[in-house]
Amino acid sequence: MNDIRPIRKAVFPVAGLGTRFLPATKVMPKEMLPINDRPLIQHVFEEAREAGIEEFIFVTGRYKEMLEEHFDFQPELEQTLEARGKTDMLQKVRDSEIPAGRLFLTRQPRPLGLGHAVWCAKKLVGDEPFAVLLPDDIIQNPTGCLQQMIETYNEKGGNVVAVKNIAREDTGKYGILDIDKDDGHTVSVKGLVEKPEPAKAPSTLSIIGRYILQPEVFEYLDAFETGAGNEIQLTDAMARLLGRQQFHGLRFDGNHFDCGSRLGFIEANIAYGLADLDIGADVEKIVRGHAGNFE
Repeated sequence: MNDIRPIRKAVFPVAGLGTRFLPATKVMPKEMLPINDRPLIQHVFEEAREAGIEEFIFVTGRYKEMLEEHFDFQPELEQTLEARGKTDMLQKVRDSEIPAGRLFLTRQPRPLGLGHAVWCAKKLVGDEPFAVLLPDDIIQNPTGCLQQMIETYNEKGGNVVAVKNIAREDTGKYGILDIDKDDGHTVSVKGLVEKPEPAKAPSTLSIIGRYILQPEVFEYLDAFETGAGNEIQLTDAMARLLGRQQFHGLRFDGNHFDCGSRLGFIEANIAYGLADLDIGADVEKIVRGHAGNFE
């Protein structure tokens, strides 16, 4: 399919206030909260970089300067680490840098919803397909979720979303797919519903925070139509593309953690700590020790 254009750009909506984590997020952006040895935003950035993304677009809000600083060149820190012979730490710092001309920032001045946040990146995305990654969603897997999605996109084209099955009572929290065909790995989509009541949900297959979208989605986001929660919903704009373009959901490989909740954040830290070769065995002892307190 020669008309499939490569995915070069990724949008990261990072304008949220992180109220669920107050007072920790009074000053620190939620996206800078650490999962093991690196902040949330870096986990998602690395996933995008490993998938071949070339341009990283942050949709920010007020008091988010720390995000930009984190990915900037830090000469004093690097010089200090080099002088002290801490080459492993030096490499970690360098791995967290985004090269010049690859990081772009735009503002979402008011919290009008995910659809509005993506619309704020319209001029930077231009007329080409792009990815959207929500930093609240972390997927632990040797092959990143976005890389898996790009492989599906290269085969099928159109739009691709990452999906997972959830409990029916939770459908009111997510965008839910109405499924046409299902081969157990990918599904073709005939409908999308944002946060339906459990009894009205067409399935229990929910979108999680990874998207590959065609630029035509901006035609519908331009209308600024509000949906669930009186917000401009990305799901509603994507639904308008159905019938016009290919649309697939991918059941990705990996463990998904919703780090927008305190419980999911703690679970992710435990999982990544257990997987850390330097501290994993000790983390396991700690977890087992605390589990013993409840026996």
